[in-house]
Amino acid sequence: MLSFPPSLTFPLPELLAAEKTHQPWRIFLAAAFLVAVPVFIQAPMVRLWPWLSLSLTVGWVALAFLLRQKPRTHLWGDLLLGFSWSWLAGSIYWGWLRWEPLIHLPIEAIGIPFALWGLSRRWGMVGNLFYLGSFIGTAITDIYFYLTGLIPYWRQVMIVDPAFAGTIFQNAIAQIQTLWGFCWAIVLVNILLGLGFWAMSQMNKAHWGAFAGAILSTILVDFLFWTVAILA
Repeated sequence: MLSFPPSLTFPLPELLAAEKTHQPWRIFLAAAFLVAVPVFIQAPMVRLWPWLSLSLTVGWVALAFLLRQKPRTHLWGDLLLGFSWSWLAGSIYWGWLRWEPLIHLPIEAIGIPFALWGLSRRWGMVGNLFYLGSFIGTAITDIYFYLTGLIPYWRQVMIVDPAFAGTIFQNAIAQIQTLWGFCWAIVLVNILLGLGFWAMSQMNKAHWGAFAGAILSTILVDFLFWTVAILA
């Protein structure tokens, strides 16, 4: 019977333990990336090719179920399935309904019944919590728009030629550079931080990594958006 020196033995238990430890952080980073995808990739695409964006949802779902069938890629398929709900909602809203902010959140909530159903059965935990985290981040951003009176500027940006959007952005920035605007920004950012850091404290489980990544990346995306608006 062949035997190997201790230094050459394959440390399978140790590698499996390391894989389990690193997995939530990988899910966290992937979730953060997937929150940014609709903002920087889907939004420009959907204005030009809304039907293409909508049809890609089928591709995301098919790929998600394909990945879910294999134990090693199951969690990634799960995450992608949750992402497909965000992609579907973004395709519908930004493709055909983007000039009406009042229906933004109802459209973004299209997958909530499915997500809650899955969570109640502990099915698809990573994807469902990613989707809910992404939705919560979107909802808090929209609440800020309502509280600071930015809804009219939203409508204007969606209607006018992009060449004239810079003036609208400047007016919107002036609208929130007030004590009211700063106070609400601090309150809502702290809510996101509180939810995100709480989820990170639970990151021995991959699904909380997905939730934390979706929540905290919302802050980064909003910061980048306002930076672009200020520089416009």
